[in-house]
Amino acid sequence: MNAPRRTKADAILASLPSPMQNQAASYLEAGEIVTEVKNPGVLLSLLPSAARGFLLKRGKQGVPTLMRASHDAYFDWSYTADQTEMRDLYRRAKQNQWDGEVALDWTTDVDPLNPELPVLPYEFFASARLSEFGIRYERGSKEEMAFRYDMLAWMLSQFLHGEQGALLASAQVTESVQWMDGKFYGATQVMDEARHVEVFHRYLATKLEKLYDVNDNLFVIIDALMHDARWDMKFLGMQIMIEGLALGAFGLLYKMTKEPLLKNLLKYVIQDEARHVHYGVIALREHYQTALSEKELRERQDWAFEVALLMRNRFMAHEVYEERFQGVMSRKQWNEAVLTSPGMSEFRHTMFERLVPNLRFIGLLDDRMHQHYSDAGLLRYAGGKNASQLSGDEMIAELDRRGLGDMAGAADQQLAAE
Repeated sequence: MNAPRRTKADAILASLPSPMQNQAASYLEAGEIVTEVKNPGVLLSLLPSAARGFLLKRGKQGVPTLMRASHDAYFDWSYTADQTEMRDLYRRAKQNQWDGEVALDWTTDVDPLNPELPVLPYEFFASARLSEFGIRYERGSKEEMAFRYDMLAWMLSQFLHGEQGALLASAQVTESVQWMDGKFYGATQVMDEARHVEVFHRYLATKLEKLYDVNDNLFVIIDALMHDARWDMKFLGMQIMIEGLALGAFGLLYKMTKEPLLKNLLKYVIQDEARHVHYGVIALREHYQTALSEKELRERQDWAFEVALLMRNRFMAHEVYEERFQGVMSRKQWNEAVLTSPGMSEFRHTMFERLVPNLRFIGLLDDRMHQHYSDAGLLRYAGGKNASQLSGDEMIAELDRRGLGDMAGAADQQLAAE
């Protein structure tokens, strides 16, 4: 393989003492985000959150983070029930509540280093790119299995942090959404999110015994949404973007893992999350069709596109890098290894397969935006099923059908290169 091109910035970073290199690289990446966001309005809305996340590291200070929320609470004194699809979701949500203490077998012995029941398959992060940078793991060795264990703990930690964001955001939206049927359903989502926080934390604490800090990129998006006073922006960011991303990630991990307790946990969570995204597309489609000016709609379209691009390449597991590889390989080399790993490539595919059809359904992917999504290579996902067409059970059945063919093929190519 060709060696990565060395830039002037790389040379400057290399000249710094080792403890300073990662911090400087982090600041440079924050600057890259600023240059990647093309829409000035979107950039302006994200800058305060970017400062708190990337520069001040508010999510990694070891203390609770105070975020001052501001939104209107909407009371409906007539208790009108005129949202049939939301009422049906509420009914289904009541029927499908589950208790994590009872539904999951917590007596299951979980050994993250057991090659017979791998928590992540080797194919997720085949080692060709790491070996190119001087890090050689023999397939199936304890060291290589421990690396996969760390990657799983990092992923589940970000799921946990994202679910806490969803818990708080869903509580706010339940207050501010206009429809009484939406408030009824929103209350069930608050319960769902609390349960997800409970089970992910219990799995991390008692089975993996490891918890990573919130990723800076995830913190920035959660921070921006919690500070935004507009209920529909909380919906768009949390229900469509973050929950859509999570649904793709949950599905990929469900498809990959052989660990039975985790697989069953994810099955329950996916069924809940499918309802959450369905709720989001119902509420936002009507709102965007009837209640926004053309200028407001264009703002949402541009915001969703810019944030989608940021999410595509920005969840780089830097917390794993800092723990394992800092001083051994550069942060830029790690980024290249992550971006080209079969598992992360498949994750991006799964994420946009879920996200883009929902953006089209709610009116954020119209003729004006087609070229933008086409240039980014994302328009090919627009024809897929949106959340109103795909239940959690159907999603699970589809995941069971598809297996790991694409990712295994990519890993075979990496092995051939080795």
